[in-house]
Amino acid sequence: MSDSSTLPPARLRPEAELARDALSAPVLARAARLARWAGPDTRVDAGGGLVEEQLPAAAEQLGLSGDDAAAYASEAWRIAVDTGLVEITDEETGAVAAGEDLALLTGGSPQDVLGLWLTALEAVLADASVPDLDDLVDAMAEGGEVDLSSLDWDPEAEAEFLDGVLGNLYLLTVGEEGPGEAPVPLPALAASVIVPSDMGEPSNEVLEQVSDAMMRLDDQFRLLEPVGLVEYQPVDEALMADADEEPAAPVDESDVTRYGMVRLTPLGLYGLRARLLDAGFEAPAVGDLSDKGADALLDGTAPYPPAAAHAETELWLAGRSPLDAARELLAAARGLDPGAPLRRLRCQQALSLVGAEAEPALREVLDDAELGGLARVWLTEHGARDVPAPPQEMVFWLTIDTVAAQLAAEGNSEELRALVEGLARQHSGFFDTVWRVEHPATPEVLEAMGRLHPDKKIAKEARKAAFKARSQQGG
Repeated sequence: MSDSSTLPPARLRPEAELARDALSAPVLARAARLARWAGPDTRVDAGGGLVEEQLPAAAEQLGLSGDDAAAYASEAWRIAVDTGLVEITDEETGAVAAGEDLALLTGGSPQDVLGLWLTALEAVLADASVPDLDDLVDAMAEGGEVDLSSLDWDPEAEAEFLDGVLGNLYLLTVGEEGPGEAPVPLPALAASVIVPSDMGEPSNEVLEQVSDAMMRLDDQFRLLEPVGLVEYQPVDEALMADADEEPAAPVDESDVTRYGMVRLTPLGLYGLRARLLDAGFEAPAVGDLSDKGADALLDGTAPYPPAAAHAETELWLAGRSPLDAARELLAAARGLDPGAPLRRLRCQQALSLVGAEAEPALREVLDDAELGGLARVWLTEHGARDVPAPPQEMVFWLTIDTVAAQLAAEGNSEELRALVEGLARQHSGFFDTVWRVEHPATPEVLEAMGRLHPDKKIAKEARKAAFKARSQQGG
């Protein structure tokens, strides 16, 4: 995933709702509870962690019990320090006090709360890239230092691996061809960062790498669920049992959910988008363009998938009267630059969402060479009377413009192939006339028709027409 590419737009929940989710996430909720519990007698060690003798009381405050209670309490305290909910007031004595940011959890704005949650998320993500504690203990060298070479652990590579996995999960969530908000099988997510896209049948070596990645991700997602980033169904423990052990109960070998299922929460989608923006990615959100001009809407939604473009346009239209919106859209759709055909297609799609009140704006452009064709289409579809028939040159201009827009939006798609076949079939002598159309995209469109049409004779006619068009334009 290149940081120069524009990602599909995310559909975010309102910030007030996301802030409530952040406050209820166990990691931040525990940190806040310990910050309010801390008092004059609370002490921390040189690293800022609670001294060991106070961990049982902290665990009790959090309602934790069992072998891991102290570890969970220690983690909650560290999050409280990292987020500024607790401040160390005297490093020599280890004294602490409530931090200024603690008040933001109850009196701050949703953005304040989400900012604290993002800080907590970064701390948890850093933890998720660290090897298991038992492995760290085993790798502890004399003098108390960790021998990283014996761990076979590259901190930077581990962080990049997890970032890659989360990036793919983000893409699957926001992309219209992905599962959206449905959970993703862990093997598929692991394979997305391990198996090369051009590989056919994965080799045994690659499959083993995928299996190893699954086990790493299983540990990592167990850590990331309490911060509210994901909802996670862990890998079935029976899959990790020794091969010679009998399973406790019959299992369904075809049940993919046994291998782990993960989905981004709405809060997680917000968090990953924030991280992507910080990393330099173009990661838009639906609604970003609602307060901008029509030119920004048409250019901005040009690369959007259809459903996202539709949602963005509805929000933009909601703040304007139909007539004003139509006039602004039509003015922004003009142009002969390479992006203009796709702008006009987005304009046409936007105009399909406005009512009959916009009719005067469409009638105003009936004689416009660039907009007259789409205006007639709109008026006819809305049952308007006395719509003048378009001159032939306008029909052919609109045809070229439409195919150019489809090429920009979808490339050589099956839908475009069908459109090309229909045009050649419906118009006798189509290629004898269309090459004369004074549209900048005429040569490119005719070359595409030559590529896409299955009939060799018609494809040859299209290529000859493209040559004539290019010669006419001086190319």
